[in-house]
Formats: sequence, structure tokens, C-alpha cells
Amino acid sequence: MSFTFIDLFAGIGGFHAAISAAGGECIFASEIDLSASTVYRRNWGGGSNETSGLHFAGDIVPLTEGRMMVPAHDVLVGGFPCQPFSKSGLQLGMSEARGTLFWNICRILQKRRPSVVLLENVRNIAGPRHRHEWEVIIRSLRDLGYRVSDQPTVFSPHLLPKTMGGSPQVRERVFILGTYVGAAKAKKQTDVGPVVANAPIAGWDPTNWNLDRDLLQRDDEIKDLDRYQLTPAELSWIEAWDEFVQRMTEAREGERLPGFPIWADDFRVIKEKELNGLPAWKADFLRKNSRLYQDHKELIDRWKDQFNGLQDIPPSRRKLEWQAQDAGSLWETVMHFRPSGIRAKRPTYLPALVAITQTSIVGWRRRRITPREAARLQGLPDWFDFGDQPDAATYRQLGNGVAVGAAYYVFRNHVLQNKNDLPEHLVEQVSKTAKMPKIRRPRNHPFDIS
Repeated sequence: MSFTFIDLFAGIGGFHAAISAAGGECIFASEIDLSASTVYRRNWGGGSNETSGLHFAGDIVPLTEGRMMVPAHDVLVGGFPCQPFSKSGLQLGMSEARGTLFWNICRILQKRRPSVVLLENVRNIAGPRHRHEWEVIIRSLRDLGYRVSDQPTVFSPHLLPKTMGGSPQVRERVFILGTYVGAAKAKKQTDVGPVVANAPIAGWDPTNWNLDRDLLQRDDEIKDLDRYQLTPAELSWIEAWDEFVQRMTEAREGERLPGFPIWADDFRVIKEKELNGLPAWKADFLRKNSRLYQDHKELIDRWKDQFNGLQDIPPSRRKLEWQAQDAGSLWETVMHFRPSGIRAKRPTYLPALVAITQTSIVGWRRRRITPREAARLQGLPDWFDFGDQPDAATYRQLGNGVAVGAAYYVFRNHVLQNKNDLPEHLVEQVSKTAKMPKIRRPRNHPFDIS
């Protein structure tokens, strides 16, 4: 017997993939963004012309205020938006969350009392700048009868081997997991630690990720490959900086490049009085760039002369952030074009996908990663279909999404750790396999999103 779950703020369905792989049946989902909801229904169901048990809704607010329109369920999951809560100190717990979308989650928990709640958010939700919001969330869940930890469960998919649903993406996210035990117990049983450690699992070494083997498509299987290849201008920017890397590495006798941002426009001798009134971080970077220039003035001047004083390179590309340690060339790294410059990282795993378009560039392929490769980073199967929407929309949806393998792993561990307080059918389903099961298309789903 499967257990039921609802998928709130569902995006394109990362949580759906994870919890259905654990044996759950999704009976309700909500997503207000039209393009994301179209992709969700295209892949998971919820269309008006189908007979599946999944009901799909847009805005969750009118369904939770007044009469409760969300059905009863075993598990509630959601990547909830984090709006600021009041810091007046005049209210506590659930009442203080009123007016935020978290309050709508609380309304569902209050009325339906699912056995497990699993929420996901960015790493900073549990950081010092959001300490108040974190305390409100934890207090509210305990008021509603959920045993939760004061400490965040932080996890990233790159810490899992591929057989357990991992992927080569560093994507630290906070997972908030609670088990319904009643308010009295929840307020007493507060000595609860994180569900999993923020560390590699089962002896896995994350530096063993191999992008060619574990992620990338062959170039000859990519439709419209030229859409992802670097332009002649972009190639020229990287060639110029790669020449800088080669010359500096040789001059420094193999010593790695400095880790501070290298600002070519500030390769000059800077006098201390010029730094008066500047923020401390900027003054520090200017000092370091000046020192680097003075140590290698002849080399840097020749390099700039070779490339026309860098006048053919846009200002935002005249900066280099070297985070690739002892890599020998930019073409051996994974790069990003950022407002702060060209960032180069080691090619073992990729930085987190983000909602804005800063798509990773694979140096040795001389191209950006494709939407399919980005979907693989999030743990979505290759049958997952984005339709004919623009690539920019796909990258944005994936950047906003949940890493499937990480969600599956923390959910399974939570259920097993709390099995004595959970329904037998839920524990039985989740216990069936330790490895990440293959994610399959929903049965009898006609892929009709009318």
C-alpha cells in the first residue's frame, strides 16, 4: 500500500520525483507559475482530461483560507518561499507567520495533520541574517505538534554516490523535517539532531565525479549544438585570460594563481590615499591587485599589449576569479560568466544551478551545459520533457528546483529514524530500497495538459 503526499510550491516537480520514487502517490500539487506548472503537468499529470488521482492547483492561498480545500494526506512536501516575518517580538509562532505563505502551510498542517512534513529552502534560511525567521518556523511547527530539530539539516547532492541519487552539483540546501507527535510531545522532545550529516555518504569521495562519464552528453547527440557553443568573442576572452594563466604559472614556477579576484583594470601602482573612503573589502582587493602587478609588471604589460590593452574585452570580462587551484589552463576548468568576472573552478563538480542564467561552461568542450545536462544535475530522468519552451525558462526552473537525490535521501532517513511514530504503510514503502530507485513515468498518464 502506497502512502499519499501533496506537493506545494511544486515548481516542475523535483519533490514529486523524489517522494514518488520512495513509494508515494501524489494526490495534490500546487504551483502558481504558469510555465513551471505546464512542465509539471506535462510530466507528472494533473491535466483536466485525465483520470489520475492527482489534482493540480495554481495559487494555494484561496484553497487554504476559509474552507480547507487541500485533501488529507500522509506527507506534505514543499520548497516554500521565505518571506520576511515580523520582528516586533509581539507575536509568537504561527500567529507571527500570518500573512506569509508559510502560514498557508501551517493551515494545512493544522487541518490535515499529515504524519511527515518536509520543507526545503536555501542555505541562508538557517543563517544569522534569518535567525528570527528560523525560530518562528521551528516554533510554529512544534505548536502544530511536529517534532523538529533546532538544527538545520543541510545536504548537497554531490555528497551522494550516483547509485544513491547523487549528482556532481554542489547545492547545499536546508531541509526541515518533522514528524507529527502532538504538541505536548513536540515541545518536550526538542533534543533532536539533523537528519543527516553534511558530509560524503557511504565512503564516497566527491572528487571522484567525472563530468564526461557522469553528466555530459556527447556533442554529436546534442540537437542544435551551436546554440551552446561559445561565440567567437567569448572564445577570444578566454584565450586572452588563458594566456595570462599560462604566463603567470610559469613565472611563479608552478605556484597556483592567487585566489582573490584579479582585476585587470586595476593593474597599476595604487597609492594608499586612493583607498580612503572605500569599503574595506574593495580596498583590500585593490592592494592585492597592485601588489600582483608590481611583482610581475613586465609580464603583465606585455600580456595586455598582446591583446590590445584588453580594449576588445568588455569590462565585466576583464576580471578573473581563479578557484581552480592547480589546474593548468582555463580550458581544463568549469567557468561562469558573472557580473563580477569570469570565474574558473575545478572540473570535479559544478556549482549550484541558479535561477538567473549563469550557465556553467565546460572548458574542454568549449560550450555551456545543455538543458538536459542541467536536468541531470537536478536528478531528473532523461525522459523528463520541457516541451518547446525557451532554454532560458528551463534553466530558470531547474535553478529554482529541488535536487531529487538529496530530497530522497533525507526523506528516507527521516522516516527510518522516526518509524516508531509513523504509520506502518509509510515505513514499509520507504524501507524497500536504500539505493535511489529509477524514476519512472506516472502510469496511465496521457501527457495531456489541456
